[in-house]
Amino acid sequence: MHKPIPATLIAGDGIGPEIMDATLAALDALRAPFAWDAQVAGLAGVHSAGDPLPAATLESIRRTRLALKGPLETPSGGGYRSSNVRLREEFKLYANMRPAKSMIPGGRFENIDLLVFRENVEGLYMGYEHYIPIEDDPHAVAIATGVNTRRGAIHILDYAFRTAIAAGRKKMTVVHKANIMKALTGIFLETAYQLHAEKYADQIALDDVIVDACCMKLVINPWQFDALVTTNLFGDILSDLCAGLVGGLGMAPGANIGQDAAVFEAVHGSAPDIAGRGIANPSALMLAAGLMLDHVGMADEASRLRRAIADAINVDHVRTGDLGGNAGTEAFTKAVVARIANG
Repeated sequence: MHKPIPATLIAGDGIGPEIMDATLAALDALRAPFAWDAQVAGLAGVHSAGDPLPAATLESIRRTRLALKGPLETPSGGGYRSSNVRLREEFKLYANMRPAKSMIPGGRFENIDLLVFRENVEGLYMGYEHYIPIEDDPHAVAIATGVNTRRGAIHILDYAFRTAIAAGRKKMTVVHKANIMKALTGIFLETAYQLHAEKYADQIALDDVIVDACCMKLVINPWQFDALVTTNLFGDILSDLCAGLVGGLGMAPGANIGQDAAVFEAVHGSAPDIAGRGIANPSALMLAAGLMLDHVGMADEASRLRRAIADAINVDHVRTGDLGGNAGTEAFTKAVVARIANG
């Protein structure tokens, strides 16, 4: 028996509670030893504590240093600032890893197996924004400042190189826009080549590509890439593109790794339009739980979980609507749990 592992549980908004229940059922079937401390954030945090990131939630993650999180509602335009961004800043979650691996044959692309590493706390997501009023227009001019640092680049690049090498990857591609944003993304590109030459040149190959060309190459021939590492905004966009290669955001997990904690999540949003209807695909959050199991040294259980999800989809042909089937969340969960039990 594994000893209990304290972990914070944030069900999230919209479809979050439904897919979290499904994921917990799979983890229970695996007898994963997490000792959960349930907390709230996002819209649920606003409703219960008047704060999208309540103090109790932050304190829980400080104590456990480990969290599984459902999708959180973030208003567009006005309203409160993204709780996801605040979490990354609070716990210095500088590395965002988003695997994109084919699990469903017969799509537009077969045998995709990419690792996308995204810098998570710098760049244009730091929120240094303001308006300049002119005459009677208070929003006449909008200005945003992006900030990338050498230290921040080293953090994500070092993590990306080490993780990719441990996973048996042969090539890392740095994605940038240093031809135009010469300072902001140039420092990232420059640091990548310096760090590679100093520590990793004999362990993994390195090349680079401009972000717009990378998007084109990914949809023409994604197999030319092995692992990608990039800055915050580009990583957000590219990881969604890569998710589209393997069936959509319903199959996209994310790991946020930092100095003070690790937070695992589904990449997709809270999908309030389908909340409560029992039709959401819990695969992304289940796969995120798999990354969490890897993180705490339970690789066998992580492999069993991924295999159960794949078998439920491909052998049992139990698929939710986004994957071309008609199964609901509960039916899909039962199929995964049964596979775990029989595996």
